[in-house]
Amino acid sequence: MSAAETASPDSLAEARRVRRRRADRFRALLVTVLVLLSVLGVVFFLTWDLPSAWKFALKLRVSTVAGLVIVGVAIGASTVVFQTITANRILTPALMGFDSLYLLIQTIIVYWLGSLYFSTVPSAVLFLVNTVIMVGFSLLLFGTVFAGGRTSIDLLLLIGIVVGVFFRSLSALLQRMLDPGEYQVLQDVFFATFSVVDKNLLPWAGLVTLVCVGIFLRRRRQLDVLLLGRDTAVSLGVNHRREVITALVLCSVLVSVSTSLVGPVTFFGLLVANLAYLLVRSDRHGWTIPVASALGVVFLVVGQWVLGRLFSFDTSLSVIIEFAGGLLFLYLLLSKKGLGR
Repeated sequence: MSAAETASPDSLAEARRVRRRRADRFRALLVTVLVLLSVLGVVFFLTWDLPSAWKFALKLRVSTVAGLVIVGVAIGASTVVFQTITANRILTPALMGFDSLYLLIQTIIVYWLGSLYFSTVPSAVLFLVNTVIMVGFSLLLFGTVFAGGRTSIDLLLLIGIVVGVFFRSLSALLQRMLDPGEYQVLQDVFFATFSVVDKNLLPWAGLVTLVCVGIFLRRRRQLDVLLLGRDTAVSLGVNHRREVITALVLCSVLVSVSTSLVGPVTFFGLLVANLAYLLVRSDRHGWTIPVASALGVVFLVVGQWVLGRLFSFDTSLSVIIEFAGGLLFLYLLLSKKGLGR
């Protein structure tokens, strides 16, 4: 007999505990390294090549880097949780039409109230209106689908495509009825830009992101159980429908935060979430959420610093992110990886 066959159950259990503690130490080290990289990226972004009028430049850089940090955390955390409730790793809120919904809301606001609405109404009020509408539509469109447990990937992709096309088509119809000046205002909203953020929105966006991510981490064990499927989660005492609806609402809020600050970003969440799964090698949300959030911050801050300071903004960070994320999406889809958890 081999040693494994003659080993007692207690020794096998102890070996599993040792392996788990070793893996958790590695994951803790990974989170620490990513946080340090984020801090170094922020420091380099703020201090590299400051001009003589450094106070003014530093103030602008602080607003920009704060927005990048908030967006990185919001997109990373929301994508991981959204993939949990959809039970696959290729769907993101953007792919399911959330960004198209946000742009439709902006178009309707400009169409009915005019472009002056953006300049006269406080940013916090506009953000609140957008968030409430997004949460309501998200619950109406996706709540019943996701609350029913595992759903066919084909059906989920079909829903995302149809919803996204419908919202974009309706937005295009309304845009054709706008005058050129108001349409130009909308164009500034439609494309992601990481170099300019609304500093008046930063305190509210930061607070909302902190609360949402805190709730995710507080309920990380319930989210872990959701990965086992609806029937198993219910048998273990988890209110599946309540957890899914709560997660969907918080994901909608985080998408609203990130889109309000930098505009729609389709594949960034897919990129950081799947890289987090690869590094962590675990589905436990106590690790995947912090790692995905930290990766989001590192990619955005370091990427923006490299493009701005070394390449003088010859290209856009959003273009690079969308290109890399799009390639990853095609790879996951064609290789059938990530279609189930």
